[in-house]
Amino acid sequence: MKKIYTKINNLWTRFNAWGKESILGDFLVSFLRTFLFITTASLIFFGLFIISPFAESFLEENRSCNVKGIKLHGEITEYLIKSEDEVDDIVASEDVIASIDKANKDDDIKAILIEVSSHGGTVSAGAEMSTAVKNSKKPVIAYIRAGGVSAAYWTISGAERIFASENSEVGGIGVTGSYNSNVGKNKKDGYEYQQLIVGKYKDTGTPDRLLTQEEKTMILRDLNIMYENFIKTVSRNRSLSLEKVRSIADGTTVLGLKAKELGLIDEIGGVTEAKKYIESKIGESPEVCW
Repeated sequence: MKKIYTKINNLWTRFNAWGKESILGDFLVSFLRTFLFITTASLIFFGLFIISPFAESFLEENRSCNVKGIKLHGEITEYLIKSEDEVDDIVASEDVIASIDKANKDDDIKAILIEVSSHGGTVSAGAEMSTAVKNSKKPVIAYIRAGGVSAAYWTISGAERIFASENSEVGGIGVTGSYNSNVGKNKKDGYEYQQLIVGKYKDTGTPDRLLTQEEKTMILRDLNIMYENFIKTVSRNRSLSLEKVRSIADGTTVLGLKAKELGLIDEIGGVTEAKKYIESKIGESPEVCW
């Protein structure tokens, strides 16, 4: 390397000396310097802004890990259409289920760790993720941060072990179909809803007209079915009696210590305690890939 550097340095010195001997030489030396500067700057820019993200992604996907980390953050829905402005506070059940499935097929993954900070979302999303968690071939461990509420709790109720801090909100077992009515505002603004439907209940739930008592009864019928499904799932997943779950399924949340007392979680703790449990489970130090 030293010899190569010496040769390059000698060539550059001779080239500079030649450039001083004529106007053409001076022009060529200046041109070469400018070209080298622009080329170097372009390579640096390309490396920083083009190659780096791909390299980072490649390293992330290929780095050694034995635990798959999944973040259950924000509002829960079935799917998410991502735009240029990525949404960070919505999680799609289809993505979570795909991650669990991928982890189950990866021989290097020994366990799945779910970090929860969500106050719920749609019933169907929570129910289908709960099934994926319960049926996972690899052990699923969850820890709740700010909250594991409603559909989020439904999701992780089937985890092998659930951790939460003393200040975490847990539970919220209940179902809502509430919404804001636009009837008063529309009347004030001079709008009048014109009902044109085929099928008696086709526009049930539109915010532009009031529900009939018959429609309220019909909607509450379906909400009660979902509510009972929620209770049955928690009862089965947490090995609690239906009566016990029903007695606390009033839609309210409880903090960590009370949640442990009620059997909604297993231990007080966070990511550190969850990792210690995983280590005891898989017999090796957990390396989590998020």
